[in-house]
Amino acid sequence: MLNDFLILMKSELVITFIIFLLLFIKVGKGMKNESLLSLLQFLLLANFIAGFFFNETGSLFGGLFTTNALIAFQKSILSLGVYLISLLFADWLKKSEHMPEFFILMLSALLGMFFMISSGSLLMFFLSLELSTIPVAAMTNFDLEKKISSEASMKMILSSAFSSGILLFGISLMYGATGTISFAEMPAMLDGSPLQILAFIFLFTAFAFKLSIVPFHLWTADVYEGAPIAVSSFLSVISKGSIAFILLTALYKVFAPMHELWYNMVVLLSIATMIIGNLFALRQQNIKRFLAYSSIAQVGFILVGISGNSIAGTSSVVYFVLIYVFSNLAAFGVAGAISQQTGKERINDYKGLYQTNPFISWVLALALFSLAGIPPTAGFFGKLFLITAGASNGNYFFITVAALNLIVSLYYYLRVIRAVFMDKNEQPIEKINLHPSTKLGMIICGAGIVLVGLLSWVYDYITALTM
Repeated sequence: MLNDFLILMKSELVITFIIFLLLFIKVGKGMKNESLLSLLQFLLLANFIAGFFFNETGSLFGGLFTTNALIAFQKSILSLGVYLISLLFADWLKKSEHMPEFFILMLSALLGMFFMISSGSLLMFFLSLELSTIPVAAMTNFDLEKKISSEASMKMILSSAFSSGILLFGISLMYGATGTISFAEMPAMLDGSPLQILAFIFLFTAFAFKLSIVPFHLWTADVYEGAPIAVSSFLSVISKGSIAFILLTALYKVFAPMHELWYNMVVLLSIATMIIGNLFALRQQNIKRFLAYSSIAQVGFILVGISGNSIAGTSSVVYFVLIYVFSNLAAFGVAGAISQQTGKERINDYKGLYQTNPFISWVLALALFSLAGIPPTAGFFGKLFLITAGASNGNYFFITVAALNLIVSLYYYLRVIRAVFMDKNEQPIEKINLHPSTKLGMIICGAGIVLVGLLSWVYDYITALTM
């Protein structure tokens, strides 16, 4: 029994160990930020590597906690993202007075996401969702001297509280309609009654808030703009990735008997999310708001893959989230390095960036090409598999809309690349001195953007895990 506990919950136990280690260091003599950051980077890398070993299928606590090889891989993707954040924003982290607290909050949120992905009931899902949300609200206000950071944190708290209330109401209705909150027992109890449909709509609305699905996206751009860039990247990549993973489980397994209902909802919301995300991204000047609306549009494409309701749908979404980790973190990493040293966050400030900073210009170009879905970057293959999975239902109008939105997105991504490489600027951004960890993080992201697409076995490996 103890061996099962240690093996099945190894990812959660490692994160818990790191959190307690940070607490002991904080209340003890402490460490210099540079040394502590190096230690944490090593531990986070070890946690990522450990995610590929001793993965078994099983459940604990009467089915409240479940895991298998696919869930372990999903956790490894999130662990990779947190490790890359520790690299890319090393310069900002080492200068922070409260770096241990930042990592305690971030790892607590990651722990909540791990439990959420392994949830076996609505109660476990709700508790883990709150554990993953509350620390992020505190992280959003980490720039204590900036009023905009406090405003972003307040918006984050209010929107999270509202969505949590909706989720709790949906859970209570679902329990009243089915008599159970267990994911394993619920499918047999679903008969499509009006009360069950209403409960499902409330539950899906809570997912939509966390994923920034239109029309529940209104908090996103303001929070991204006000939060430190490291927190914005965590929200954009890690938080959204975890919700996408649990949404797959919820729709494909728990609510499989209600497929016709949720398929129509996913199609309509996907179209709205892609269109609104793209249209608002077209007119943004702040790089963080630009990436916020870009991430909303990307969620629309994730919903295209989810609509496939098949092994291909699961594989394409997990594969795309892996690519998204590399692509979006690379873009946020460049924006963070520039903002940290110059304070500039407007796209017009990026004009002529290639003249003085060719390395980060190419990293940013790779990231934006991948987000736009331009071959041979991994983003092209990711969106190709998403659209292919979505096309399995034969809804060609839906797929045509998705393809047209791909074309629209090309414009605003290429607008930034044109500013970096082609536009002239009499006073371009000065040479950015990258922390060695930041440079390593950008190299890893760039390599991931190229190699994950070209190495076909990565997608085959994910497909094998879903079977």
